[in-house]
Amino acid sequence: MEAAGGTGPDWLSMPGTPGRWRRMRLPGFAARVWSPSGGAARVLVAHDGPEYRCRGRLGDFTAAMIAAGLVRPYHLVLLPPIDRERNYSADPGYAGLLAREILPRIRARLGGGPVVGAGVSLGALAMLHAQWRFPESFAGLFLQSGSFFQVRHDRQEAGFRFFRRIVRFTSLLRHPGKETGTGYGIPVTLTCGVAEENLANNRDMAVALREQGYAVAFEETPGAHTWNAWRDALHPHLTGLLRRVWPD
Repeated sequence: MEAAGGTGPDWLSMPGTPGRWRRMRLPGFAARVWSPSGGAARVLVAHDGPEYRCRGRLGDFTAAMIAAGLVRPYHLVLLPPIDRERNYSADPGYAGLLAREILPRIRARLGGGPVVGAGVSLGALAMLHAQWRFPESFAGLFLQSGSFFQVRHDRQEAGFRFFRRIVRFTSLLRHPGKETGTGYGIPVTLTCGVAEENLANNRDMAVALREQGYAVAFEETPGAHTWNAWRDALHPHLTGLLRRVWPD
């Protein structure tokens, strides 16, 4: 769905279903929530919410796909990063906060329906880490260019202060033992640009998740580690995941 002249996907100019934005107070911060006018029980929760809305155009995507009848109506919850590097780097404290406090409050206010988690880069890593530690938290995951660092692929990232913590987590997923999560076979879609450094570790993560029982779709997409590339991959890849998770 690419518009003429390479200006972006054509859903950017499609009509959107009516809805409204509002603020929701959550433990430690306020999130932005978009809800369709006709109501919904399903929920998509995204890390890096402000940028996913403004640069990734996730709100426009949501309204356009619902209006076109391509996905079931859902609430969009955009979580802002607080301490992004710490919280989004396989941090057990943040995973517990998200699963035990933030998501239950979202469900209570928005109808209690199945939740899909989305994120890019470190935000994708954090969504997977939370689901791995608390498998019942999500019904599906959409992970774009996840920062699934490994020593063999990502030595250039070794100066990142939480590199070792991320490597420990990705190693557990690739070499499961007593600490492995179950996954519960939930659908997971990973996308990664063919021109970016994270491609090798995303390929490995797709294999590891399949071996642990996740229903994985892995898509190598045009572009690099940019918001435009992530925006352009939303359809058909996020569309397809939402249809798998919410078939009716």
